[in-house]
Amino acid sequence: VQLVESGGGLVQPGGSLRLSCAASGFTFSNYAMSWYRQAPGKERELVAAITSSGGSTNYADSVKGRFTISRDNAKNTVYLQMNSLESEDTAVYYCSARVVLRYWGQGTQVTVSS
Repeated sequence: VQLVESGGGLVQPGGSLRLSCAASGFTFSNYAMSWYRQAPGKERELVAAITSSGGSTNYADSVKGRFTISRDNAKNTVYLQMNSLESEDTAVYYCSARVVLRYWGQGTQVTVSS
């Protein structure tokens, strides 16, 4: 299983970013996917999750209405569209899949600052 995130960077408050996670090594369309984040000095937390078909999603209360998780099973890729970013969203964002064991990508840094 390999998960490779991209799309992080520095953005001003109120801005947007789209993260991507390219998956390989398993049958992507059979598994739910999720995004987590970890801010300095804090525990890793679930941000958003999506079912294998993409038909159902769930979000942390802190990002509801601002973030959207989606997936393209033809491209083995899951996305996280982040709008109206706030300084509190600054963290390393990780893509994750539970394929018997839980697997993680290497993470991508998102920094929200003016």
